[in-house]
Amino acid sequence: MKVVIPAAGLGIRFLPATKAQPKEMLPVVDKPAIQYVVEEAVASGMTDIIIITGRGKRAIEDHFDKSYELEHKLRESGNSEALAEIQRIASMADIFYIRQKEQLGLGHAILCAKKHIGDEPFAVMLGDDIVINDKPCIGQIVDAHEETKSTVVGVEQVPKSRISRYGVIKGRRIRNELYKVEDIVEKPSPEEAPSDLAVIGRYVFRPEIFTHLEHIGPGKGGEYQLTDAMRLLCRKSDMYGLRFKGTRYDIGSKADWVRATLDISMSRDDLAGELRDYAERLPKRR
Repeated sequence: MKVVIPAAGLGIRFLPATKAQPKEMLPVVDKPAIQYVVEEAVASGMTDIIIITGRGKRAIEDHFDKSYELEHKLRESGNSEALAEIQRIASMADIFYIRQKEQLGLGHAILCAKKHIGDEPFAVMLGDDIVINDKPCIGQIVDAHEETKSTVVGVEQVPKSRISRYGVIKGRRIRNELYKVEDIVEKPSPEEAPSDLAVIGRYVFRPEIFTHLEHIGPGKGGEYQLTDAMRLLCRKSDMYGLRFKGTRYDIGSKADWVRATLDISMSRDDLAGELRDYAERLPKRR
């Protein structure tokens, strides 16, 4: 199964840090955010990856490319551990790049990959959503797709205070954490939200999604919204939402970026002890 990773957004919420670098390249501990996403795909057996980029995103291509000069320096210095990691990054998947020439929204970005996907189901993983779990999140979505033979989207229970940031499903529970999607409402107010289950950046689509993407018009801000195409899809075909297992971080949010950095650091043996010592020395805030 091919994977599409849209990564063409401007990262406005992270200015000025994203003025000269893609938001997907913001470091979370010692890896850029998008590397966690690619590694999740690879851990699920997906090594045919299409990244949708835009102007100013060349750093993403350089990161996953082979770096002869750096490898030479590391080899000369005897730093075999860093050399092995750099070589692993360049060889872990076949990555292809498509440029979205205009900022026309997430739906348009996915549509850019149509002729490269063909007539097969495919996964979509947003380049600034990190999900940490023993079983990769996109692997859980793929399993649900193979069971239902239908489009499956990842959903997460969110508090009312954040519900207006997401597309929210109306659905009925089929079993365990699987829901039949009846409708999706884009960024509703807490009073208008049909549930507290928000669609997050993990999807497995049947190829008919492209037909609906071609028939939607521009929405808010002149952008083509993926949610609009999904609403059309769920009226004509079965669509399911899966409450995935794992901890999700929205790297487009400054607070979540900090949480991700802290949580991942505390899970590492080389960092946790020093950080605990530092935390204990911090003055108690009232």
